Amino acid sequence: MTRQSKNALHLKGTVHLKGPSRAPLLGRHLLAIGVSILLILPLLWMMVGSFAEVGTARRTLGEVLATVGLANAQDNYTEIFRIVPLARYFLNSLLVSTVGVALTLLTASWAGFAMSQLPKSARRWLLGVSIVLLMTPVTALWLTRFLLFSWLGASNSYLPLLAPALMGSSPLFILLFYWNFRRIPKEMFESAQLEGATPIRNWRLVALPQATPAILAVGLLSFLFYWNDFINPLLYLRSQKLYTLALGLNQIRAMDQTNFPLLLAAALVMTVPALVVFLLAQRALLGETKFTG
Repeated sequence: MTRQSKNALHLKGTVHLKGPSRAPLLGRHLLAIGVSILLILPLLWMMVGSFAEVGTARRTLGEVLATVGLANAQDNYTEIFRIVPLARYFLNSLLVSTVGVALTLLTASWAGFAMSQLPKSARRWLLGVSIVLLMTPVTALWLTRFLLFSWLGASNSYLPLLAPALMGSSPLFILLFYWNFRRIPKEMFESAQLEGATPIRNWRLVALPQATPAILAVGLLSFLFYWNDFINPLLYLRSQKLYTLALGLNQIRAMDQTNFPLLLAAALVMTVPALVVFLLAQRALLGETKFTG
């Protein structure tokens, strides 16, 4: 067999091998696009509905689309800020979420780092406790927490809303930091200790710089946790000046339950900041992954 024949067979085999591998890749891309469209549909429906004319409730999709217009959108968004102090509620929610995220990152990373430095038996015990706490329904704690904060005189303040952040907000956040810190070689911490580093310096200078994925994930999840919180503000806040955006949306719903364009406009105002934070965190995480790779 000549050399040219061997090269031709080699090329033929290469093409034969590469051909089938493209089909599964194309299928995965099409599946991802389909799932993305399916997940984006509620957001698109919310946007279209907020652009509709007031009074389009219970109409068909064609009738709703026929009344869509920028003039309607301007009227709807102006109206929701007029009937309730939505701008103030927005700032209140932003304050609670920002402070909640900062405290959560601090306390959850502390707890996760402390767990990662404990002996194996203590780590297993704390992991078991964390799993039990994760399985405990939040509704079982509402009455106890309400009575506790009422006894402390902390009702009608942001303290009950931010109290979970003082304990990491969720055992899941602590475990995310714990699993990230456990992957760091012990030799790095031991070397820092030999140079006189305290546990706090070890956490700040050795552990945190290598926990960017956990920081981004916990930051995003905790922001959504406090931004979307409705039950805690409803239980503890009495003054309208302290209301968050979730309570403002509930006020609009209580005023007119059938005025769907206004409800969808208010819901979109509440959804957009969470969507922006998610996109920023995703971009930062992808950039970190690309840099690490």
